[in-house]
Amino acid sequence: MAVVFTSTVKLDENNDWYIEIKDMLTGDMEICKDIEEYSKKIEEMGSEYGGHIDSVNWYKDDNVPPYHLDELRTQMAKYKEENDIKLEEE
Repeated sequence: MAVVFTSTVKLDENNDWYIEIKDMLTGDMEICKDIEEYSKKIEEMGSEYGGHIDSVNWYKDDNVPPYHLDELRTQMAKYKEENDIKLEEE
């Protein structure tokens, strides 16, 4: 059985983006308002499977404008860079 999560970028009532993570095996869902929260939640959800996740499939709702996706990509790149530096220091 493959461990697959979906991550869907959505808009809230204030037109701000958030990410909805769904475990496709259990149907469990989590809502994340930023990349740090997303990273923590996906790690917690993956811990149910010994930290092994086969795939994370990304989607977006049709009403999510490109500038929100650009902001999300920028945050993800910055988060990755900061964590790569932390790993090098350890």
